[in-house]
Amino acid sequence: MKKEFRIKKNKEIEKVLNNKTSISNDYFRLFIFKNPETSHFRYAISVGKKIGNAVIRNKEKRRIRTLFLTYSKKNNKNFDFFLIAKPKIKELKYADLEKLFFNYIDKLIVRGEKQ
Repeated sequence: MKKEFRIKKNKEIEKVLNNKTSISNDYFRLFIFKNPETSHFRYAISVGKKIGNAVIRNKEKRRIRTLFLTYSKKNNKNFDFFLIAKPKIKELKYADLEKLFFNYIDKLIVRGEKQ
């Protein structure tokens, strides 16, 4: 994905976290923020050391990036996303992760547009 779709600055991540629009399950926590300053969505991913060694963490980041890439092809609204992976995410098959992710993104977008 292009760099313009990534959130890198700590201030921008804090803005998403302070918005308090989030949804959580055993596998990840997803935050959303409607950003009127951008014309497309942006995302940030956090995968902690509790998930495993560097190889496993990088694998999970690749899987999550692929989900955001698929999302960008379907929908390109101006939301900022921040996903925090939990240790159980490595037990989940990709197809199940994809279903959960898109189900939760749809719920969050409805909440985010109401604000």
